[in-house]
Amino acid sequence: MPNYHDQTHAANTLKLRENLKELPLFVRGYFGTMDDQTSSRTRLGYSYDLKIFFNFLSEEILDGVPIKDITVDQFKTIESEQIQAFMEYLTYYIPAGDPDTAHQNKSLGKSRKLAAVRGLFKHLYMTKKISANPAELVAFPKINQKSITTLEVNEIAKLLDTVDSGENLTRHQKRYHERTKLRDAAIITLLLGTGIRVSECVGLDITDIDFDTNGIRVIRKGGDEMILYFGDEVQAALQTYLAEREKMPTQEGHENALFLSMQNRRLTDRAIQNLVKKYAGLITKLKKISPHKLRSTFGTQLYAETGDIYLVANVLGHADVNTTRKHYAKMDDNYRRRAANAVRLRD
Repeated sequence: MPNYHDQTHAANTLKLRENLKELPLFVRGYFGTMDDQTSSRTRLGYSYDLKIFFNFLSEEILDGVPIKDITVDQFKTIESEQIQAFMEYLTYYIPAGDPDTAHQNKSLGKSRKLAAVRGLFKHLYMTKKISANPAELVAFPKINQKSITTLEVNEIAKLLDTVDSGENLTRHQKRYHERTKLRDAAIITLLLGTGIRVSECVGLDITDIDFDTNGIRVIRKGGDEMILYFGDEVQAALQTYLAEREKMPTQEGHENALFLSMQNRRLTDRAIQNLVKKYAGLITKLKKISPHKLRSTFGTQLYAETGDIYLVANVLGHADVNTTRKHYAKMDDNYRRRAANAVRLRD
């Protein structure tokens, strides 16, 4: 039976093929070059982004030419000013044929869409289908780095206690708490104790856990496989949950999933996001806590304990240590301040 990641890859591939049928034929070569460099999820996302771009060209630039009928010769006429206009369009737009749906994009969303557009222009330029690359002249929007939101040590303990007790849950939530509290405790303990992404947590199978080494096998962004190790608290939470999990019936195709929904199917990203939000909302009103914030909490604590930015980058699965350094720059400054008094010149 294919595992979760193989099933997801197959589903994304089929969706991508359907999207490509709606785009000009010359776009397909671009996606062919991305196969070995990006995940199927990234390619699918780019196909949606390019559909928005070609919709814009059709509506605003090319006098309503159907997207599929746009030719390379027409594409050659696109200039940097028109791509910049597309960036402004992304701020707020209503797609043709869907007047009841409005879309908005901030800097991060605009950046991803521009990356897809720039990639297409670069491919066509490198393969000599166009003679210039105007997309290179369009700068990415500035993305302001927000300070990291994390849980303090006392908040972590309070969160885990709340999951165990169900204190302050609504009457409706308490009806289900007894059935889900071991699962929820295992999930939140795992997120806090390993820093894995919510998508990596969703994809875990029972066979990915090895209690002999206290290791879990995760599939990282881009498809790389890595073994992460966990401590005694994570071990205890997982073993307690697994004792219950082994008794659960499962729907077909979900037999090996580690974390199950109340419908006995593999939990989704959204379900884990909602359960973290539910419990976190009971312990803090000032912080918006998500699975990613639990990941940041782990990274912050690991860096505080080790001071090793390369270790943090490796465990979090960052391909570039500068990504990690950017997020933990404030902590770097604290370490430098401590260094000022660490060395004594005179007794």
